[in-house]
Amino acid sequence: MTPATVRLTMAQALIRFLKNQFVERDGEESRFFAGCFGIFGHGCVAGVGEALLENPDFRYYQVRNEQGAVHAATAYAKVKNRMQTFACVSSIGPGATNMITGAATATINRLPVLLLPGDLYARRNVAPVLQQLESAQSQDFSVNDCFRPVSRYWDRVNRPDQLITALPEAMRVLTSASETGAVTLALPQDVQAEAYDYPVAFLRRRVWHVMRNRADRASLQAAAEMIRAAQKPMIVAGGGVIYGEATEVLRAFVEATGIPVGETMAGKGSLRWDHPLNLGAIGATGTLAANRIAKEADLVIGIGTRYSDFTTASKTAWQNPDVRFVNINVTEFDAGKHHGLAVVGDAREALAELGELLAGYGVDSAYRAMAQRLHDEWDREVQRIYDIRLSPRPSQGELIGVINEVCGAEAIMLNAAGSMPGDLHKLWRATHPKNFHLEYGNSCMGYEIAGGLGAKMAAPEREVFVIVGDGTWLMLSSELVTAVQEGVKLIVLIWDNGGFKSIGSLSRALGMDGFGTRFIEPQNGMLVGDSAGDAVRPLQIDFAMNARSLGADVIECVTRADYVEALQAAKAADRTTVVVIKNDRLHSVPGYESWWDVAVAEVSELDSVRAVREEYEEKRKLERYFLE
Repeated sequence: MTPATVRLTMAQALIRFLKNQFVERDGEESRFFAGCFGIFGHGCVAGVGEALLENPDFRYYQVRNEQGAVHAATAYAKVKNRMQTFACVSSIGPGATNMITGAATATINRLPVLLLPGDLYARRNVAPVLQQLESAQSQDFSVNDCFRPVSRYWDRVNRPDQLITALPEAMRVLTSASETGAVTLALPQDVQAEAYDYPVAFLRRRVWHVMRNRADRASLQAAAEMIRAAQKPMIVAGGGVIYGEATEVLRAFVEATGIPVGETMAGKGSLRWDHPLNLGAIGATGTLAANRIAKEADLVIGIGTRYSDFTTASKTAWQNPDVRFVNINVTEFDAGKHHGLAVVGDAREALAELGELLAGYGVDSAYRAMAQRLHDEWDREVQRIYDIRLSPRPSQGELIGVINEVCGAEAIMLNAAGSMPGDLHKLWRATHPKNFHLEYGNSCMGYEIAGGLGAKMAAPEREVFVIVGDGTWLMLSSELVTAVQEGVKLIVLIWDNGGFKSIGSLSRALGMDGFGTRFIEPQNGMLVGDSAGDAVRPLQIDFAMNARSLGADVIECVTRADYVEALQAAKAADRTTVVVIKNDRLHSVPGYESWWDVAVAEVSELDSVRAVREEYEEKRKLERYFLE
C-alpha cells in the first residue's frame, strides 16, 4: 500500500513541492520554477540548503548579492511572460533585507518571484540569534516584516504543518495574471530543520491553469460604441499586451480600424517599430508623433497599462477637454483608472472580441493618414539622431543607434536606470516583443547585470545586450561573476559619462547646476556643479580593469568606429564580454512636447531655481483630473 504520508523536514517538503509545480496556458505546459538563486548563511544553510543538496534536479545557482538574485528572477519571468520564474533563498538579517529592493521591483512590475528569507527562531528560547532585530514591544516581528508592503502575498511559517496551507496560497498569487508579484514566505531557521509527516498528495505534481478571463459583454459593447463615436481615438499599449501574448491580435485590430498606437516602457515592442501606425513611445519620454496625437485624442484605449506618470506625462499628455478612456486590463484596479470604462479581462481575448464588435469600422482616412505621416516624420528624426557624430566623445543617441543596427533582429536589449531608459524608449527600433527589455516600473539601479543574467537564462538562443551607466555599474555589478561562473554569455556595455547623467540633466533643468551628480574630487571640501566646467579633477575609476577582475573579457573603445568593431567582436565571442566607452554627458535627446512633474523649491535664494519655479507653476496648470 502506498503510504499516505512521508516524513520530511519543512525545507525538504518545500523543495519537493516547488519542483512539482507546473503551469499551463493555451494548452502549453511548463515547470513553473526553473530553480533557485541564493546565498547560504546560518539562517538557511542547514534547512533549505540541505534540502537543495538532496534535490539536485531543482538546480541551485550561487549568486553574489541577494538583491541581484531577485533581479535575475524578475528578468527571467519577464522574458517568459510570467509563465516561469525562480525561487530566491537568503539567510536571516542583512541577507534577507538585501532582497527588499528586488521584491519592490518585482511587485511594481507585476512579475512573479518567490522569496524565501530565513527568519528568527520560532521557539524563541535562544533569542536574540545572530542578526536578529530585537524590540522591547514585541517578540513577533523581524526584519522580514519589511517585505509586507512590497509583497503581493506574505506569510511566516512558524510550524512545519503550516507549509501545507502557505504554499498553495503562494502559488495562487504567483500564477495569477491580476495579482502576481513578489511572494514572501519567511522561514524560521529552526522550523526549516523540523520534521513532519507530510501528506503525499500535497507533494504530487500539480498543474496551475493560467486563465484568460473574458471581459463582461456589456462592457465590450459599451467600449465599441465609444470607439465608433470617437473622432480621434488612440491606443496606449502597455506591458499587458506582451505578457498576454496579444501582439498579433493588436496588429490585426490596428490594421482593421486604423487606430494609431503609443507604447509605454513595458509595452514597447507591442508592434514592430516600422508598422505605419506605431507612433512609438508616449508620455514624458515619448516621441513627437505619439505626443502630438495624444494631445488632441478624444478617446484613449489603454491596453494592459497602469498609466504611470511617465505614460501620462504627469497627467498633461491628453489636453482634449472631452477625452475619455476605455481601459482593457486583467486587474480591476488598473482598469478603473482615469474614471474610464473598465473592460476587465485578458488583453488578447478582449481585443479579439472588441474587433468582432467593430467589424466594418475604421477611423477617418485623413486621421489615419496623419498618423502615418507622423510615424514617417518620427522615423526620420530617429535616423537623424543615430547619424550624429560628436567629437571627441559620442552622444548617447549615437551609441543607441550603433547597438540597434549591430545587435541583430533577434537580440534582447536590457536596461533599467539613468538617462538611457528615456532615450531608448524614444529611439529604440523594436523588432519583436522581447527586443526591448526595460525595467522602468521601479527603474532600479542595479537591475541591469543581474537582469541580463536572468534574461539570457530565459532565452539562451538570443544575444543579450546589457546597457549600464557608470553610476549603476558601481552599485551592483557582482552578478557578472555569476554569469562567468555559469557560462551565461552577456554583452555588457558600460557608458562612462563621469557621473549620474540623468539626474545631472534633471538638476540643471531645475536650476541646480548639476550639483552632486559628477564623479569628481571635491573642491575646497565641497562637491561642485556643472558651472565649474572642466576645472575639476575626475575620479580615476578604471571600469575596464574592474570588469576584468570579475572574470569577463573586456574591450575598451574611444570612437564610434571602435564601438562598432567591439560590438561585432562581442557578438562573435563565446563568453561574456564587457565593452567600455566614454560618452558625452551633456548632449541630450529632446523632450518632444512632453513634461514630467518634478517639484521645484517654492522659495529659494537661487535666481535660477526661482526662474524654474515660475515655469513649473505654468506647466502644472496643464495637469488634469479625468473625471468623466
